[in-house]
Amino acid sequence: MRTLMAFACEGESLAATLDEADGSTGLLIVSGGNEIRSGAHRGMAMLAHQLAAAGTPVFRYDRRGVGDSTGDNNSFLSAEPDLVAAAAAFRRAAPRMSRLIGFGNCDAASTLALFGRSAGIDRIIVANPWVVQPVDDIPPAAAIRARYKSALRDPATWRRALKGQVSFTKLLRGLRKVVAAKTEERASLATNVLTALDGWHDDAAIVLANGDATAIAFAARYRGGAKVTRFDTASHSFAGAENAAALHAAIVDGMAQE
Repeated sequence: MRTLMAFACEGESLAATLDEADGSTGLLIVSGGNEIRSGAHRGMAMLAHQLAAAGTPVFRYDRRGVGDSTGDNNSFLSAEPDLVAAAAAFRRAAPRMSRLIGFGNCDAASTLALFGRSAGIDRIIVANPWVVQPVDDIPPAAAIRARYKSALRDPATWRRALKGQVSFTKLLRGLRKVVAAKTEERASLATNVLTALDGWHDDAAIVLANGDATAIAFAARYRGGAKVTRFDTASHSFAGAENAAALHAAIVDGMAQE
C-alpha cells in the first residue's frame, strides 16, 4: 500500500510517500537537486513500488522548498535537518523496521554521506556523488579531460575542426578549467564528501554511471575502499528500462550487505 503523509521540520511541513511492506530493513530515498520525490521519469516511485512488493518498506520525501514541501530551498548542504526529520518520520511510520538504509543520487548522495550518521542511518548506497561546486556552465574538469581524450582520438573531430565546426573558444575555456582544477584548494566540497564517505567504512556502497560527468568527476578523486558498481551508461538518472533494472539490482545487493 502507498500512503501520502507529511512531517514537520523546523516549523515547515515536508511531504512524503511511504510504500508499506513487512520487512525489517527499510530504504529511505533522498532526492537530488531540485527533483521531487517521484524522481526523474518517475524512476524513484517505480523503484519504491518494486522494492515494497518484495518486502522492503520505502520512504521518499521532498526537502524544504521542493515539490509539495513548504519552506525555502537552501540546497543540499542545508538539508541535514530534513534528512534527520525524514528518518525519524520513517521509523514512526514503520515501527517494525530495525535497519535503515539510505539511497540517493547526485547531491542527495553527498547529503547522505555528510549527514546520514546524524539521521541514524545504518548504511548508505550512493549514486554519482556530487563533489564539484559549479563555477560556470561547463562540466567538471575530470569530465572534460575524459571527453577530450575520447574526442581527440576520433578522426571525425579533426574533420570538423578543419571545416570550422569546432568551437575553439569553448575548447580554450575547457583547457583553462582543467589547468585551474589542479590548483584548487584542498578544503573543498570534494574533500568533505570523500572524508565523510571514508567514515562509513564498510557501510557504504557506490554506484556510478561511467559516462556521466558527475560520476567521472567523483571517480577521478575517489580512493576509498567502498564497493563500487559501474554501469556502462551516460544517463545520470539511470533512465530507461535496462538502466532502471540494473540500479534496482545494485540497490538490492547493497541492502543485502552487512
